[in-house]
Amino acid sequence: MAKNEEVKNGVIFPVGEKNDAFAQYFIGQSYLKTLVADPAVNVGVGNVTFEPGCRNNWHIHRDGYQLLLVTGGEGWYQEEGKDAQMLKAGDVIVTHDGVKHWHGATKDSWFEHIAITTGTPEWLEPVEEEWYAAL
Repeated sequence: MAKNEEVKNGVIFPVGEKNDAFAQYFIGQSYLKTLVADPAVNVGVGNVTFEPGCRNNWHIHRDGYQLLLVTGGEGWYQEEGKDAQMLKAGDVIVTHDGVKHWHGATKDSWFEHIAITTGTPEWLEPVEEEWYAAL
């Protein structure tokens, strides 16, 4: 049984639908509930939920940034050239323009965060399975 299973039911915001639109950029299953998608506002806000072991590929936000507000479970965040850091509810991550990074659930826990994003993502290679398994 995975840790933090209550996350799969939505901790603060609804879990949303399977994140099929971005599935090619994830290993494992994620879910997305768009919270703000107003064309007059230059920011996207979404609740992203990760099943245990799910993580996104390395990516860069061009001409923008990303803020992650962790609302439940346990996850990882890593910037290129730095150690991965464990995330839990209440943690806040600021990713600046042009910084290569990835984020996702731990191997044995559900994970959820609010992503506040501007700019255009440039999706890159997956996180290596052997490296992730060793975290």
